[in-house]
Amino acid sequence: MTTRFDAIIIGTGQSGPSLAARLAGVGRRAAIIERKLFGGTCVNTGCIPTKTLVASAYAAHLARRGADYGVILDGPVRVDMKRVNARKDAVAGAASRSVEKWLKGIANLSVYQGHACLESASTVRVNGDLLQAQQIFINVGCRALVPPIPGLDQIGYLTNSTMMGIDFLPEHLIIIGGSYIGLEFGQMYRRFGAQVTIVEKSPRLIAREDDDVSQGVLDILRNEGVNIEVGAECMTAAKRGGKIAVGLDCAGGPREVLGSHLLLAVGRVPNTDDLGLAQAGVLTDARGYIEVDDELRSSVPNIWAIGDCNGRGAFTHTSYNDYEIVADNLLEGARRSVRDRISAYALFIDPPLGRAGLTEAEIRGSGRKALFGMRPMTRVGRAVEKGETQGFMKIAVDAETKQILGAAILGVGADEAIHCILDVMYAKAPYTVLQRAVNIHPTVAELIPTILGELKPMA
Repeated sequence: MTTRFDAIIIGTGQSGPSLAARLAGVGRRAAIIERKLFGGTCVNTGCIPTKTLVASAYAAHLARRGADYGVILDGPVRVDMKRVNARKDAVAGAASRSVEKWLKGIANLSVYQGHACLESASTVRVNGDLLQAQQIFINVGCRALVPPIPGLDQIGYLTNSTMMGIDFLPEHLIIIGGSYIGLEFGQMYRRFGAQVTIVEKSPRLIAREDDDVSQGVLDILRNEGVNIEVGAECMTAAKRGGKIAVGLDCAGGPREVLGSHLLLAVGRVPNTDDLGLAQAGVLTDARGYIEVDDELRSSVPNIWAIGDCNGRGAFTHTSYNDYEIVADNLLEGARRSVRDRISAYALFIDPPLGRAGLTEAEIRGSGRKALFGMRPMTRVGRAVEKGETQGFMKIAVDAETKQILGAAILGVGADEAIHCILDVMYAKAPYTVLQRAVNIHPTVAELIPTILGELKPMA
């Protein structure tokens, strides 16, 4: 028996539920399918649980620094990992249950729990039921990439997902991957009290960022006792007694790291390999991401891919924006496009990195004339008052159009202050609008107009 709907949404990440609710809200009969946990990566193994852990780690770090602020604690600071883990589970669990309850309470929306597989461009099978719709939206997200490291299959390892089940403190956590996931886990577990070594294949951390940002992050982590090994182009993994040994030299030399646990944080792969995409004629690229146009339609006109699985963004906020683009185009007759989106994201170490627009290297590579301004956090009153002066702020502006090209803020409050810049970029306003703003004192954002008033030609 076939059940017919106006729309089928596969996956309950950041874009799927909102799209389902909006379609159902205008009277369209919709179905949404989830095979595991409601809310997707962000709610269950990504943003919400990891930032909850980051908050616990920050509390431990601040407690240890109490004397710096004139606050004296008797005895050493202890971290109860079972309580830390329970707090994380409570926060993430509540969020997941909230998504499930919300979806199951929406009129015109049927919720299916099970594995979905396309059987044609208009039919999806789940739990033996055949669903049919003229519009299908795929929101299946990504999972951790397991790299082809020799010996890895002979040892136990962790990913960002399985790390969520850890309620103890590893003696020595080795992390392969010096980008966003690896750096956040590295700092938090160091603050919890573990010895941590981060191993990165590239010559520097977060290679997509400018050299000074990369170096700034490296300094922050090393100042807290995190060991960093870069340039590890030929890694191997092996058991060494009760330990895990990660070799770092191509020639099998003596350079290696010995630890108790291993976390893989080297990237993500889309959850598209078991959806029956070929049966529906949906094309993917070499990495498995669903190929889409600028309005997020796949190679099959009535099938859209939204969220991380389309390769057009890798963040919760870009996934939600995918929903907005698709919904407005379908229901409002808009012509919204992913090309209208400005690259923006944060690295949630402490202090965080906030990024918007082009990097300095990208601007230099473009050959355009630009103006540039920079200020160390040691000259930001708010940072000095809080005793958190690591990092800097920098902004680049097009010398001809006066529009902001990009910015990086590495320092306290960076994840919030960057939006002052981002909003002006979306408004396509000249930087002088922000330069002449009267921002509140004492804040990090109040120094943005100051930087813009001291711009010089980019050398």
